[in-house]
Amino acid sequence: MADVEPEPLTASRDSLGIAVQHASINIPIAAPGDSVDELFASLRLRRFDSAAVVAVCENDRLLGLLTVERLLAARMGARVTEVMDGHPPVVAPGTDQERAAWEAVRHGEPGLAVVGPLGRFVGVIPPQRLLSVLLEEHDQDMARLGGFLDSSASARSASTEGVGRRLWHRLPWLLLGLAGALFAALIVGAFERQMERQVLIAFFVPGVVYLADAIGTQTEALIVRGLSVGVSISRVALREIVTGGMLGLLLAVLALPLVALIWNNVEVALAVSVALFAAASVSTFVAMALPWLFHRLDKDPAFGSGPLATVVQDLLSVSIYFVVATAVVT
Repeated sequence: MADVEPEPLTASRDSLGIAVQHASINIPIAAPGDSVDELFASLRLRRFDSAAVVAVCENDRLLGLLTVERLLAARMGARVTEVMDGHPPVVAPGTDQERAAWEAVRHGEPGLAVVGPLGRFVGVIPPQRLLSVLLEEHDQDMARLGGFLDSSASARSASTEGVGRRLWHRLPWLLLGLAGALFAALIVGAFERQMERQVLIAFFVPGVVYLADAIGTQTEALIVRGLSVGVSISRVALREIVTGGMLGLLLAVLALPLVALIWNNVEVALAVSVALFAAASVSTFVAMALPWLFHRLDKDPAFGSGPLATVVQDLLSVSIYFVVATAVVT
C-alpha cells in the first residue's frame, strides 16, 4: 500500500459546511503497482473510518478509486489500476457540503474523493458522512419551507417557549420602541413654532408616518419570508427599492391634489407629497437593511427587526416631514 501521511483537517469557522470538513484520510490507500492480493492482505487487522472505497495514489496524487464491489470481483493477481475507476467524481476542498453529497448520489458512489490543486489527494468523504450531510440539509430545507430559519428545532423552541422566555426575547425591543416614541415627541416639539404658525401641518403627521411604516412593513415581510426560504436580499434589493420609490411617488401624486382641494392649502399639500415620497423610499431601505443585519448576526429577524424597523422608520418619517414642511410652508 502507498504510504500517505495523514494530514490533520482542522475546520475553522469559515470552513464549516464545505467538503474538506467531512473528508477523512484514514481510509485504505493503495499504490498503482499494488496487486489485489497485496491489497487484501494489507487490509487485515486495521481499522478505518471507512473501507467502502480504496484510494489509488501516487506521490500524494489521486489516480482513481476502487470500490469494495470491484475489489471483490477482481481476479487474483490483478493490479489495482486494472480494476479501479480512473475517472471518479471528485470535488474541491471548498465545495459546499450539499453539492458534494449530491455529486456522490448522482454518480452512485459510496464515497467521494476530495482533491486539491494539481490533483493532490485530500481525503474521502465516507458514506455515513454523506448521509448525515443530506439529512442535515433536508432538515434545513424543510425548516425554510416552513418559514423558519436555521433548523426546525430552534423554530419549535421559539414557538413553544414559556412566558418568561417570551418576555425576555420581546420586551427589550419594545422598550427600544418606547424610547423611540419619546424621541419622536422631542422631534415634534422642536417644530412647535412651525405648527403654531400653520396648525394644518400637524394634521398629517400620523398619515405620513403610517403610510411610510406600512410600505416598510410590506417590504420587511417580503424580505423575512425570502430569507426563510433561502432567497438572498441581493436578488431582490434593486426591485424592492424601485417598488418602494414608485409606491411613494404614486401616493404623493394622489395626495397633492386631494390635500390642496380639501384643505385649500397648496404649500401644505406639496409638503405632504414630498415627505410621502421621501419617507416611503427611506422606509423601504430600512426594512431591507435591518432583517439582513439580523440574519448576518445569526439572530431571528422575527423578534427584533420588526420593532426596531418601526422605531427607525417612524423617527425618520417624522424628521423628514417636518424638515420638508419647514422648507416649503411659509
